[in-house]
Amino acid sequence: MTIFKEVLGEEHLTVSETKELLADVEAERAADPDREMRYELARAIEHANRFAVLSPEDSSALAEELRGMEKVDESTAYKIADLLPHDRDELRAVYAQERYSLSGDELDEILNVVAQYA
Repeated sequence: MTIFKEVLGEEHLTVSETKELLADVEAERAADPDREMRYELARAIEHANRFAVLSPEDSSALAEELRGMEKVDESTAYKIADLLPHDRDELRAVYAQERYSLSGDELDEILNVVAQYA
């Protein structure tokens, strides 16, 4: 017997937005003394707390501004908003899997947008 699961929806989130959602889950679990936090949830909360740099509003605004740029798709915009690259080499690492490479001017344009938020 095979069980198939249907994907109902998909939404990209930054680590900062995820941290905010996980804080709500953590508070809910803490309010109920009979309900323990699973290992995976505890690790996800720890990860989000460690790596969330910007506020959820700033990270979302950064991702939206990056999505408006020509060479930045949605998933790459959220990846850049999470990583906040400081130089061209870090930004090139984000684009390493793409079939195209960006020119120096395009990289600098993206880095200038990131610098406004970081």
